[in-house]
Amino acid sequence: MHPTDDVTPPTEPGPPELPAPWQARPPGYGDVEALVALRHLDELQGTGEAHVDPEGIENEVAGQASWTRRQLVAVGPDDVPRAWITVHDRAAGRALVWGYFDRDVAEIDEIARRFYAWAEEAALLMARVRTVEQTRLDESPFAGDERQARWLHEAGYRKRRTWLHMERPVQDGDADLRPREGVYVRTVEKHENGQPVAADLQVVHHMLETSFEDHFNNYRESFPEFVQRMREEPGHRWDQWWLAYVTDDAGEWVPAGTVVCSVLPGKDDGPEGTYVEYIGVNRHARGRGVAKSLLGTVIADAAQRGRNRVGLEVDADSPTGADQLYRSLGWETDYVTDSWFKDLVVD
Repeated sequence: MHPTDDVTPPTEPGPPELPAPWQARPPGYGDVEALVALRHLDELQGTGEAHVDPEGIENEVAGQASWTRRQLVAVGPDDVPRAWITVHDRAAGRALVWGYFDRDVAEIDEIARRFYAWAEEAALLMARVRTVEQTRLDESPFAGDERQARWLHEAGYRKRRTWLHMERPVQDGDADLRPREGVYVRTVEKHENGQPVAADLQVVHHMLETSFEDHFNNYRESFPEFVQRMREEPGHRWDQWWLAYVTDDAGEWVPAGTVVCSVLPGKDDGPEGTYVEYIGVNRHARGRGVAKSLLGTVIADAAQRGRNRVGLEVDADSPTGADQLYRSLGWETDYVTDSWFKDLVVD
Protein backbone atom coordinates (compact mmCIF):
# COMPACT_ATOMS: atom_id res chain seq x y z
CA MET A 1 0.00 0.00 0.00
CA HIS A 2 1.19 3.53 -0.79
CA PRO A 3 2.03 5.47 2.41
CA THR A 4 -0.76 7.98 1.75
CA ASP A 5 -3.48 5.55 0.62
CA ASP A 6 -5.21 5.64 3.99
CA VAL A 7 -5.23 9.45 4.20
CA THR A 8 -8.45 11.23 3.28
CA PRO A 9 -7.69 14.17 0.97
CA PRO A 10 -8.84 17.61 2.15
CA THR A 11 -12.31 18.60 0.99
CA GLU A 12 -12.87 21.79 -0.97
CA PRO A 13 -15.11 24.20 0.95
CA GLY A 14 -18.45 24.67 -0.80
CA PRO A 15 -19.73 28.12 -1.67
CA PRO A 16 -21.51 29.85 1.21
CA GLU A 17 -25.24 30.47 1.18
CA LEU A 18 -25.85 34.18 0.58
CA PRO A 19 -28.90 36.31 1.39
CA ALA A 20 -31.50 36.16 -1.40
CA PRO A 21 -31.38 36.88 -4.27
CA TRP A 22 -27.58 36.51 -4.23
CA GLN A 23 -25.65 33.35 -5.01
CA ALA A 24 -21.94 32.49 -4.79
CA ARG A 25 -20.05 30.71 -7.56
CA PRO A 26 -16.50 30.52 -8.95
CA PRO A 27 -15.71 33.20 -11.55
CA GLY A 28 -15.09 32.33 -15.18
CA TYR A 29 -13.67 33.89 -18.30
CA GLY A 30 -17.00 35.56 -19.08
CA ASP A 31 -16.82 37.50 -15.80
CA VAL A 32 -13.56 39.30 -16.58
CA GLU A 33 -15.21 42.54 -17.73
CA ALA A 34 -17.34 42.76 -14.57
CA LEU A 35 -14.32 41.97 -12.36
CA VAL A 36 -12.29 44.69 -14.06
CA ALA A 37 -15.12 47.09 -13.19
CA LEU A 38 -15.12 45.89 -9.56
CA ARG A 39 -11.38 46.41 -9.16
CA HIS A 40 -11.60 49.76 -10.97
CA LEU A 41 -14.22 50.89 -8.44
CA ASP A 42 -12.06 49.65 -5.54
CA GLU A 43 -8.97 51.54 -6.74
CA LEU A 44 -10.99 54.67 -7.49
CA GLN A 45 -12.34 54.70 -3.94
CA GLY A 46 -8.90 54.03 -2.46
CA THR A 47 -6.60 56.24 -4.53
CA GLY A 48 -8.77 58.69 -6.46
CA GLU A 49 -7.74 57.14 -9.78
CA ALA A 50 -7.77 53.69 -11.35
CA HIS A 51 -5.81 52.01 -14.12
CA VAL A 52 -6.74 48.32 -14.11
CA ASP A 53 -5.02 45.88 -16.45
CA PRO A 54 -7.68 43.52 -17.94
CA GLU A 55 -4.93 41.05 -18.88
CA GLY A 56 -3.96 40.75 -15.23
CA ILE A 57 -7.57 40.06 -14.18
CA GLU A 58 -7.93 37.46 -16.91
CA ASN A 59 -4.74 35.76 -15.75
CA GLU A 60 -6.04 35.56 -12.18
CA VAL A 61 -9.38 34.11 -13.22
CA ALA A 62 -8.68 31.94 -16.25
CA GLY A 63 -4.95 32.06 -16.91
CA GLN A 64 -1.80 30.38 -15.64
CA ALA A 65 -2.05 32.05 -12.23
CA SER A 66 -5.59 30.81 -11.58
CA TRP A 67 -4.49 27.37 -10.34
CA THR A 68 -2.85 28.87 -7.24
CA ARG A 69 -6.08 30.56 -6.16
CA ARG A 70 -9.47 29.78 -4.68
CA GLN A 71 -12.07 32.41 -5.52
CA LEU A 72 -15.77 33.22 -5.53
CA VAL A 73 -18.07 35.90 -6.90
CA ALA A 74 -21.51 36.97 -5.71
CA VAL A 75 -24.12 37.31 -8.46
CA GLY A 76 -27.76 38.34 -8.51
CA PRO A 77 -30.51 37.40 -11.00
CA ASP A 78 -28.52 39.04 -13.83
CA ASP A 79 -25.51 36.75 -13.09
CA VAL A 80 -23.15 39.76 -13.03
CA PRO A 81 -20.53 39.70 -10.21
CA ARG A 82 -20.99 42.42 -7.59
CA ALA A 83 -18.45 40.98 -5.13
CA TRP A 84 -15.27 38.97 -5.62
CA ILE A 85 -12.96 37.31 -3.11
CA THR A 86 -9.68 35.54 -3.87
CA VAL A 87 -7.41 33.43 -1.66
CA HIS A 88 -3.92 33.11 -3.13
CA ASP A 89 -1.65 30.35 -1.83
CA ARG A 90 1.36 32.67 -1.79
CA ALA A 91 3.82 30.51 0.18
CA ALA A 92 3.85 27.79 2.80
CA GLY A 93 2.11 29.29 5.81
CA ARG A 94 0.83 32.41 4.05
CA ALA A 95 -2.33 33.11 2.05
CA LEU A 96 -3.10 36.48 0.47
CA VAL A 97 -6.77 37.46 0.57
CA TRP A 98 -8.28 40.05 -1.77
CA GLY A 99 -11.88 41.21 -1.42
CA TYR A 100 -13.67 43.55 -3.82
CA PHE A 101 -17.23 44.62 -3.06
CA ASP A 102 -19.84 46.87 -4.68
CA ARG A 103 -20.78 49.08 -1.74
CA ASP A 104 -24.15 50.00 -3.32
CA VAL A 105 -25.48 46.46 -2.86
CA ALA A 106 -27.90 46.50 0.11
CA GLU A 107 -26.75 43.10 1.39
CA ILE A 108 -23.03 43.70 0.88
CA ASP A 109 -22.15 43.66 4.60
CA GLU A 110 -23.55 40.15 4.98
CA ILE A 111 -21.99 38.99 1.69
CA ALA A 112 -18.60 40.25 2.90
CA ARG A 113 -19.01 38.46 6.24
CA ARG A 114 -19.76 35.13 4.58
CA PHE A 115 -17.06 35.55 1.95
CA TYR A 116 -14.37 36.16 4.59
CA ALA A 117 -15.55 33.07 6.51
CA TRP A 118 -15.26 31.03 3.29
CA ALA A 119 -11.80 32.49 2.60
CA GLU A 120 -10.63 31.17 5.96
CA GLU A 121 -11.79 27.64 5.08
CA ALA A 122 -10.11 27.88 1.66
CA ALA A 123 -6.83 28.96 3.25
CA LEU A 124 -6.98 26.11 5.75
CA LEU A 125 -7.54 23.65 2.90
CA MET A 126 -4.37 24.82 1.13
CA ALA A 127 -2.45 24.75 4.40
CA ARG A 128 -3.49 21.12 4.94
CA VAL A 129 -2.33 20.23 1.44
CA ARG A 130 1.05 21.77 2.29
CA THR A 131 1.02 19.93 5.66
CA VAL A 132 1.92 23.05 7.62
CA GLU A 133 0.80 23.54 11.21
CA GLN A 134 -0.29 27.15 10.91
CA THR A 135 -1.03 29.72 8.25
CA ARG A 136 -1.53 33.47 8.07
CA LEU A 137 -4.28 35.30 6.20
CA ASP A 138 -3.04 38.60 4.83
CA GLU A 139 -5.19 41.30 3.21
CA SER A 140 -4.12 44.84 2.33
CA PRO A 141 -7.03 47.28 1.94
CA PHE A 142 -6.46 50.93 1.19
CA ALA A 143 -5.69 53.03 4.26
CA GLY A 144 -8.76 54.93 5.40
CA ASP A 145 -11.26 52.37 4.09
CA GLU A 146 -13.26 52.16 7.31
CA ARG A 147 -15.92 49.83 5.96
CA GLN A 148 -13.49 47.15 4.80
CA ALA A 149 -11.50 47.60 7.99
CA ARG A 150 -14.68 46.84 9.94
CA TRP A 151 -15.33 43.69 7.89
CA LEU A 152 -11.80 42.48 8.54
CA HIS A 153 -11.94 43.29 12.24
CA GLU A 154 -15.23 41.41 12.60
CA ALA A 155 -13.65 38.44 10.79
CA GLY A 156 -10.82 38.32 13.33
CA TYR A 157 -8.09 40.16 11.40
CA ARG A 158 -5.90 42.80 13.04
CA LYS A 159 -4.00 45.65 11.39
CA ARG A 160 -0.27 45.05 11.63
CA ARG A 161 1.61 47.10 9.04
CA THR A 162 1.46 50.08 6.69
CA TRP A 163 2.79 50.12 3.12
CA LEU A 164 3.75 53.11 1.03
CA HIS A 165 3.14 52.78 -2.70
CA MET A 166 5.60 55.16 -4.30
CA GLU A 167 6.28 56.44 -7.80
CA ARG A 168 9.16 58.31 -9.40
CA PRO A 169 8.79 60.07 -12.75
CA VAL A 170 11.38 59.32 -15.41
CA GLN A 171 13.28 62.56 -16.01
CA ASP A 172 15.67 64.04 -18.55
CA GLY A 173 19.13 62.58 -18.14
CA ASP A 174 17.93 59.41 -16.41
CA ALA A 175 19.04 57.27 -19.36
CA ASP A 176 22.65 58.13 -18.49
CA LEU A 177 22.56 56.85 -14.90
CA ARG A 178 25.30 54.35 -14.10
CA PRO A 179 26.12 52.05 -11.15
CA ARG A 180 28.33 53.34 -8.34
CA GLU A 181 32.05 52.77 -8.63
CA GLY A 182 32.91 49.31 -7.33
CA VAL A 183 29.48 47.88 -8.25
CA TYR A 184 28.85 45.86 -11.42
CA VAL A 185 25.24 45.30 -12.58
CA ARG A 186 24.02 43.03 -15.37
CA THR A 187 20.80 41.33 -16.48
CA VAL A 188 20.43 37.60 -15.95
CA GLU A 189 22.08 35.65 -18.75
CA LYS A 190 19.87 34.03 -21.38
CA HIS A 191 20.17 31.08 -23.73
CA GLU A 192 19.92 31.54 -27.49
CA ASN A 193 16.18 30.87 -27.34
CA GLY A 194 15.67 33.76 -24.90
CA GLN A 195 15.12 31.61 -21.81
CA PRO A 196 17.16 32.59 -18.73
CA VAL A 197 20.07 30.56 -17.46
CA ALA A 198 18.87 28.61 -14.42
CA ALA A 199 22.05 29.30 -12.43
CA ASP A 200 21.38 33.06 -12.57
CA LEU A 201 17.77 32.61 -11.48
CA GLN A 202 18.97 30.55 -8.54
CA VAL A 203 21.32 33.39 -7.54
CA VAL A 204 18.40 35.85 -7.73
CA HIS A 205 16.28 33.57 -5.55
CA HIS A 206 19.10 33.11 -3.03
CA MET A 207 19.74 36.87 -2.85
CA LEU A 208 16.08 37.60 -2.12
CA GLU A 209 15.66 34.80 0.40
CA THR A 210 18.74 35.87 2.37
CA SER A 211 18.02 39.60 2.06
CA PHE A 212 14.52 39.28 3.51
CA GLU A 213 15.09 36.51 6.05
CA ASP A 214 14.92 39.00 8.94
CA HIS A 215 11.80 40.76 7.63
CA PHE A 216 8.80 40.50 9.93
CA ASN A 217 6.51 38.93 7.30
CA ASN A 218 8.96 36.82 5.33
CA TYR A 219 8.07 33.26 4.36
CA ARG A 220 10.38 30.75 2.73
CA GLU A 221 9.45 30.12 -0.89
CA SER A 222 10.98 27.32 -2.91
CA PHE A 223 12.90 28.12 -6.07
CA PRO A 224 10.33 26.46 -8.42
CA GLU A 225 7.45 28.30 -6.69
CA PHE A 226 9.25 31.63 -6.96
CA VAL A 227 10.07 31.29 -10.67
CA GLN A 228 6.60 30.00 -11.56
CA ARG A 229 4.85 32.78 -9.66
CA MET A 230 6.95 35.52 -11.24
CA ARG A 231 6.58 34.26 -14.79
CA GLU A 232 2.78 34.20 -14.36
CA GLU A 233 2.71 37.98 -13.93
CA PRO A 234 1.33 39.68 -17.07
CA GLY A 235 4.10 42.30 -16.91
CA HIS A 236 6.87 39.73 -16.51
CA ARG A 237 10.01 40.14 -18.68
CA TRP A 238 13.24 38.14 -18.25
CA ASP A 239 15.29 41.16 -19.38
CA GLN A 240 14.12 43.07 -16.30
CA TRP A 241 15.92 40.81 -13.81
CA TRP A 242 19.30 42.22 -12.72
CA LEU A 243 22.16 41.01 -10.53
CA ALA A 244 24.69 43.26 -8.79
CA TYR A 245 28.26 42.29 -7.89
CA VAL A 246 30.98 43.71 -5.64
CA THR A 247 34.51 42.49 -4.97
CA ASP A 248 35.38 40.45 -1.90
CA ASP A 249 38.57 40.59 0.17
CA ALA A 250 40.38 38.55 -2.50
CA GLY A 251 39.33 40.93 -5.27
CA GLU A 252 36.85 38.47 -6.79
CA TRP A 253 33.44 39.62 -8.04
CA VAL A 254 30.68 38.07 -5.89
CA PRO A 255 26.88 38.45 -6.00
CA ALA A 256 25.72 41.29 -3.75
CA GLY A 257 22.11 42.04 -4.67
CA THR A 258 19.30 41.73 -7.16
CA VAL A 259 16.25 43.53 -8.49
CA VAL A 260 13.27 42.02 -10.30
CA CYS A 261 10.92 44.30 -12.24
CA SER A 262 7.78 44.07 -14.35
CA VAL A 263 5.90 46.30 -16.79
CA LEU A 264 3.30 48.79 -15.54
CA PRO A 265 0.41 49.38 -17.98
CA GLY A 266 0.16 52.91 -19.37
CA LYS A 267 -2.20 55.36 -17.72
CA ASP A 268 -4.95 56.73 -20.01
CA ASP A 269 -3.23 55.29 -23.11
CA GLY A 270 0.05 56.92 -22.04
CA PRO A 271 3.51 55.31 -21.88
CA GLU A 272 4.16 52.16 -19.88
CA GLY A 273 6.04 52.24 -16.60
CA THR A 274 8.35 49.92 -14.67
CA TYR A 275 7.44 48.31 -11.36
CA VAL A 276 10.05 47.10 -8.86
CA GLU A 277 8.68 43.76 -7.68
CA TYR A 278 11.67 42.94 -5.45
CA ILE A 279 14.99 44.47 -4.55
CA GLY A 280 17.36 42.79 -2.14
CA VAL A 281 20.94 43.39 -1.01
CA ASN A 282 23.10 40.81 0.74
CA ARG A 283 23.63 42.00 4.31
CA HIS A 284 27.42 41.61 3.90
CA ALA A 285 27.36 44.07 1.00
CA ARG A 286 25.22 46.77 2.56
CA GLY A 287 26.66 50.26 2.67
CA ARG A 288 28.52 49.87 -0.64
CA GLY A 289 25.97 51.54 -2.90
CA VAL A 290 24.45 48.31 -4.22
CA ALA A 291 20.79 49.34 -3.76
CA LYS A 292 21.37 52.76 -5.36
CA SER A 293 23.22 51.10 -8.25
CA LEU A 294 20.37 48.66 -8.85
CA LEU A 295 17.74 51.39 -8.67
CA GLY A 296 19.77 53.61 -10.97
CA THR A 297 19.97 50.77 -13.46
CA VAL A 298 16.19 50.30 -13.33
CA ILE A 299 15.56 54.03 -13.84
CA ALA A 300 18.02 54.22 -16.74
CA ASP A 301 16.43 51.16 -18.36
CA ALA A 302 12.95 52.72 -18.03
CA ALA A 303 14.20 55.92 -19.66
CA GLN A 304 15.82 54.02 -22.51
CA ARG A 305 12.55 52.14 -23.15
CA GLY A 306 10.54 55.38 -23.25
CA ARG A 307 8.68 54.65 -20.01
CA ASN A 308 7.43 57.50 -17.86
CA ARG A 309 7.56 56.24 -14.26
CA VAL A 310 8.99 53.67 -11.85
CA GLY A 311 6.77 52.33 -9.06
CA LEU A 312 7.47 50.29 -5.95
CA GLU A 313 6.09 49.35 -2.54
CA VAL A 314 7.91 49.77 0.77
CA ASP A 315 7.20 48.88 4.38
CA ALA A 316 6.64 52.19 6.18
CA ASP A 317 7.91 50.58 9.41
CA SER A 318 11.02 48.96 7.93
CA PRO A 319 13.96 49.22 10.35
CA THR A 320 16.29 49.80 7.37
CA GLY A 321 14.59 53.12 6.56
CA ALA A 322 14.20 52.07 2.92
CA ASP A 323 11.54 54.72 2.30
CA GLN A 324 14.11 57.44 3.02
CA LEU A 325 16.44 55.94 0.40
CA TYR A 326 13.68 56.02 -2.17
CA ARG A 327 12.72 59.59 -1.30
CA SER A 328 16.33 60.67 -1.71
CA LEU A 329 16.26 59.24 -5.24
CA GLY A 330 13.06 61.01 -6.25
CA TRP A 331 10.24 58.68 -5.21
CA GLU A 332 7.09 60.10 -3.61
CA THR A 333 4.15 58.33 -1.97
CA ASP A 334 1.21 57.85 -4.32
CA TYR A 335 -1.14 56.01 -1.94
CA VAL A 336 -1.06 53.88 1.23
CA THR A 337 -2.35 50.42 2.16
CA ASP A 338 -2.54 48.59 5.48
CA SER A 339 -1.74 44.91 6.13
CA TRP A 340 -4.35 43.03 8.16
CA PHE A 341 -3.41 39.57 9.46
CA LYS A 342 -5.24 36.62 10.93
CA ASP A 343 -3.18 33.65 12.13
CA LEU A 344 -4.79 30.21 11.97
CA VAL A 345 -3.82 26.90 13.52
CA VAL A 346 -4.28 24.00 11.11
CA ASP A 347 -6.17 21.00 12.48
